[in-house]
Amino acid sequence: MPTPAAPYRTFPNSFRQRLLAGETLIGCWCSLANPITTEVLGIAGFDWLLLDAEHSPNDVTTFIPQLMALKDSASAPIARPASNNAVEIKRLLDAGFYNFLIPMVESADDARRAVEATRYPPKGVRGVSVLQRSNRFGTVAGYFEGIDEQICVLVQIESRKGIAAAADISAVEGVDGVFVGPSDLSAALGHLNNPNHPAAQAAIGAVFDAVKSVGKSIGILAPIEADARRYLAMGARFVAVGSDLGVLRNGTQALRDRFAGPG
Repeated sequence: MPTPAAPYRTFPNSFRQRLLAGETLIGCWCSLANPITTEVLGIAGFDWLLLDAEHSPNDVTTFIPQLMALKDSASAPIARPASNNAVEIKRLLDAGFYNFLIPMVESADDARRAVEATRYPPKGVRGVSVLQRSNRFGTVAGYFEGIDEQICVLVQIESRKGIAAAADISAVEGVDGVFVGPSDLSAALGHLNNPNHPAAQAAIGAVFDAVKSVGKSIGILAPIEADARRYLAMGARFVAVGSDLGVLRNGTQALRDRFAGPG
């Protein structure tokens, strides 16, 4: 019986290859927990799409239909779990994710825990399920021998502790990139809902410099175009330039406003 082909984007993980090569990758946030809206974003041609479980009503059962909706898309799906939790990460790995953004990483130890959660023993602590969606229910030859090298781990810095430890976090083996959470970071500095405050911008610049000093890629969420272009000019390599929720909210409001008023 012939061996079935490996799952799309699994061997090799082209998103991870492009990230490590230093390419600039433009993405979009998926917060609506809906396979149809995710499919529409996948058609648009973003380099990557962030499927969020931290601030959206997603879990593994809503993620799987969205992965199915992206199976013919060039956009690489990235999962953000609700927390740096090995059990949740294990379930998302088995569901078919190969790219992860781990929130609220504040130390090198946090970063190592995130990496270890995505690797099988002896390199990590990922639990072993022989038949799961990621290996096409046991039909992918060489999956267990090769999957560790295909997993992309991005970690998110969004606190004072994370800012101070940015270089150490970035240097952890297995961390492929560092993402700045501008809203939480600015809030942690006392400037809630104001990531463009000079103090917040200075801290973001410091994180950028620390990450780039150890040769890792830096990313950020920037739904305002001027902010996105500024961060790209600062050296950001993976930037989310909007969200499905933001596009829907802004677009529907603009449509309604065009017909507001008498007549």
